[in-house]
Amino acid sequence: MANTLLNIRVGSFNFTATLEEENAPQTCAALRKMLPFSNKLIQARWSGESAWVPMGAFPVGVGYENHTSHPAPGELLIYTGNLSETEILFPYGACLFSSKLGQLAGNHFATILEGRQKLKEMGQIILWQGAQDISIELALAE
Repeated sequence: MANTLLNIRVGSFNFTATLEEENAPQTCAALRKMLPFSNKLIQARWSGESAWVPMGAFPVGVGYENHTSHPAPGELLIYTGNLSETEILFPYGACLFSSKLGQLAGNHFATILEGRQKLKEMGQIILWQGAQDISIELALAE
């Protein structure tokens, strides 16, 4: 079975990611229902070199699955809420996923494959220039 790919656009940056369907099938199924997705990506406050999409009390309907507090750059997480609000975490460098309540763990649902070399630059723009538009959609099959 071929991996499902996502097209992710952040400001002027384009990324291709693979869904982590083998390790997080319920999370990926929930994410598919949210697509196409668009919002704002802002600098994280407590998680180091990472940006996030705050989603309030959005009900994802999935518990912990393939969860981590230490995502590598380009390993996208969704926090399904309980201690803090629902959010998507988009690490671009060294990251320890946290909130004002302390360390969190989010479900690793996708990994950037193409465009990884631009993550640091994207992060610097978010840090110094502010919120950027983000869109996530399924990649069209070729």
